Amino acid sequence: MSQRSRLIVLFSAFAAGALVLVTAVTMLMPAPVPKITSTGTAQVGGPFSLVDQDGAPVTQAILAGKPSLIFFGFTHCPDVCPTALFEMSEIFAALGPDANKVQAFFVTVDPERDTPSVMKSYLASFAPQLKGLTGTPEAVDAMKKEYRVYSRKVPLSGGDYTMDHTAVVYLMDKTGAFVAPFNSKRPPADAAAELKRYF
Repeated sequence: MSQRSRLIVLFSAFAAGALVLVTAVTMLMPAPVPKITSTGTAQVGGPFSLVDQDGAPVTQAILAGKPSLIFFGFTHCPDVCPTALFEMSEIFAALGPDANKVQAFFVTVDPERDTPSVMKSYLASFAPQLKGLTGTPEAVDAMKKEYRVYSRKVPLSGGDYTMDHTAVVYLMDKTGAFVAPFNSKRPPADAAAELKRYF
């Protein structure tokens, strides 16, 4: 066999061996793991269909155009709910002429008792920017699920009941997207200054 033929055979053998090695390594390598990206924002909020304190239909479309504060509670609440609504009213007062650039919603977790007329009467004691939302138990439950809200009926003596519930003020931006829980317990001027960032 000539020198050239021997080189061709050796090269062919080397190439075949290299191909086998590459194939084996490729088969042994783990499959690439897809990269998971996160925005760091919890999935809070979503579609809802309720009525306001005047009985008018309200959907998530109402959140577009202005930053919104949303609080879930009930009109028979002895302390937490009226305190939260009072704090929000103080924030609206601190906003002064900018108060109408923000909106706020008090969503009942007790639709059996909180009819539109009951909500309207209750909210008359607070800032006019605060709107009440209620609806059928099914519609309220659907919104609670979208906002990850917990509530539970707690029986009281005499056949009455109260509600145990999530007590968070949700800040939504003017596209209706969840921003973060909003601290309404600080000085109203400080809370108002933060809201202005979302105008």
